[in-house]
Amino acid sequence: MYTIDEIQKLINDYIDNQKFEGEPKELYAPIEYILRQSGKRLRPTLCLLACDLFGGNIEECMVPAVAAEIFHNFTLVHDDIMDQAPLRRGMETIYKKWGSDVAILSGDTMLIKAFQYVLNTDNKYRYEVFAELCKVALEVCEGQQLDLNFETRDDVTLKEYLEMIRLKTAVLLGSVLKIGAIVAGADKKSQDVIYEFGVEIGMAFQLQDDILDCYADVDVFGKMIGGDISDNKKTYLYLYALDMAIDEDEKELRKLFKMPKGRDEEKIKKVLEIYDRYAVKHEVMAEIEEMFDCAIMRLVTELDVDAERKNVLLDYAKYLYNRNK
Repeated sequence: MYTIDEIQKLINDYIDNQKFEGEPKELYAPIEYILRQSGKRLRPTLCLLACDLFGGNIEECMVPAVAAEIFHNFTLVHDDIMDQAPLRRGMETIYKKWGSDVAILSGDTMLIKAFQYVLNTDNKYRYEVFAELCKVALEVCEGQQLDLNFETRDDVTLKEYLEMIRLKTAVLLGSVLKIGAIVAGADKKSQDVIYEFGVEIGMAFQLQDDILDCYADVDVFGKMIGGDISDNKKTYLYLYALDMAIDEDEKELRKLFKMPKGRDEEKIKKVLEIYDRYAVKHEVMAEIEEMFDCAIMRLVTELDVDAERKNVLLDYAKYLYNRNK
């Protein structure tokens, strides 16, 4: 059984020894740039934790785990283009550093690389892993389109928003855990339980991002706060505030989110003042806690695995719950 630190070291060492170079260099330099950054590498960590949870050989799981990390970074590259985001992890985005044309091509190349990695996995589970990554890739695109649709809609509901983040963010966490279980030879029921655990953690994770975008310490968070407000993104915070706001506050909130996209400190300040009046941060934190508790309960009660092995994954889930960036 491995510790979280041991697993993360194995992932970092493996990625550090991979070569993402090629010609033309303008295509591959951005890939090297983003994959060498010290991100959380959450998804490959979850993948290997799941494999170890079910007693699998994590060395056999390393390639699909890294495939998931490459795929995730591909989604970030394209997301930053759509959001015209200047910073990611405290560094310039590929979009900002090389421009949107290069970012599109480099992102596409990363997607192909991710699938190539999967094709290099053991033949015993290659098809299942490939099918799972294809499924989640499609769902992430569906979630991204819903996110774009919401920008021009005035009638988005909290339920619709939760479905959007399930597709855009949460299903990938569920899938990497399921892939780890597949490689370990876990039965179908166990695969389903670990998948749903990951989706619930992923939902909470995205709601945390919504809060951090408004309230985080910029030096720790790695990018400027208020980005979602600047982009008129109808996050859970905005939708909750809209449901709760009365009279002038509701009108003001709608008016502020019809302003042109772009950084406007006064706009951000006004929106946050409305959020504070209705204790939005507190209410969303309560929603996150409920999601997290449901995920933990699912893992504890529905998964027939040694408690000591569960505790490693539970500790990592708690770390994610308490994150500040």
